Amino acid sequence: MVMPEHTCPYGLKSQDLLQRQGYEVEDHHLETREETDAFMQKHGVETTPQTFIDGQRVGGYDDLRVFFKLDPPPEEQSDTTYQPVIAIFCVALLLALGLSWHQYESFFTLRAAEWFISLSMTILAIQKLQDIESFSTMFLNYDLLARQWVPYGKVYPFAEALAGILMTAGLFVWSSAPVALFIGIIGAVSVFKAVYIDKRELKCACVGGSSSVPLGFVSLTESLMMTAMGLWMPLKHFVL
Repeated sequence: MVMPEHTCPYGLKSQDLLQRQGYEVEDHHLETREETDAFMQKHGVETTPQTFIDGQRVGGYDDLRVFFKLDPPPEEQSDTTYQPVIAIFCVALLLALGLSWHQYESFFTLRAAEWFISLSMTILAIQKLQDIESFSTMFLNYDLLARQWVPYGKVYPFAEALAGILMTAGLFVWSSAPVALFIGIIGAVSVFKAVYIDKRELKCACVGGSSSVPLGFVSLTESLMMTAMGLWMPLKHFVL
């Protein structure tokens, strides 16, 4: 579809994919709603674009990716993915290493490890705060404290963000450490019970309420990292 106020993004992606696969593309624009409806009725489809190779209809953009074996067929596709948390942890790690180099001219410092955890906390909190209502609903599926006190599901992302920001700055350790320790322990116990004791298969709310990340190792790791920071930061500032 190529109209004055709309150009179909999947049409552009399909054309680009075909060209990258070595095909010459003959692109037919659908320039009105009537043209589009007539095209869909003619070919018995509900969406555009539609790709035809050697006269045979392949389908839309998703079908095209399957055709080129870039994605598995729909029946083999999983509804879970670790991609969001992998992206978050990788970016947090690179940010921590960058800050460490800027501050100490060395990537491998203790402060870099601290920054990695605190930055991961803040980025994960941002994911939750984008749709706090959706997050709190998913959170209720497994968090033990939220089940007893429902508002905790909406308090949690703010507490995680606050603790992460203060720990990144190294400020008010007397307040940020207890917060991280509290929510970390509650989270770790809740995830461990839901996954490893009750054997429940749930989605993790760690990257927001629309997450497709399975509840399990990643959620437990997030909580254990916060617990570790909650113990380490006061030890570092008040004892060592």
